[in-house]
Amino acid sequence: MLKVQYELVDQKTYRFDVTLVHDDDGEAPSFADRWVVEDQDGNRLGERMLLHAHGSQPFTRSATIEIPPDVKVVIVRGHDQLHGFGGQAIVLDLGTGEARFVQDAHEP
Repeated sequence: MLKVQYELVDQKTYRFDVTLVHDDDGEAPSFADRWVVEDQDGNRLGERMLLHAHGSQPFTRSATIEIPPDVKVVIVRGHDQLHGFGGQAIVLDLGTGEARFVQDAHEP
């Protein structure tokens, strides 16, 4: 994962623009097939499905996701067909905009 931008659409809905980097020209049949937004307890709040390979260049896809008002921090994670979750995740404070990269585990 490379970057996440977001904006508040209304009182509880956010638009997330997530840029992923994945070598989709590598191992077949693996490609980045989705990214997800979770709360700190691992509850999935939303996801954006990716339906085909995107090569080895960064690509950005967007989704509008409802975030409960009591959730102030979310984790954005990438997923690929062969390896599942892993690589980098971004921990994002929705109030301050502070983002930090963390090594992503294979499970929430």
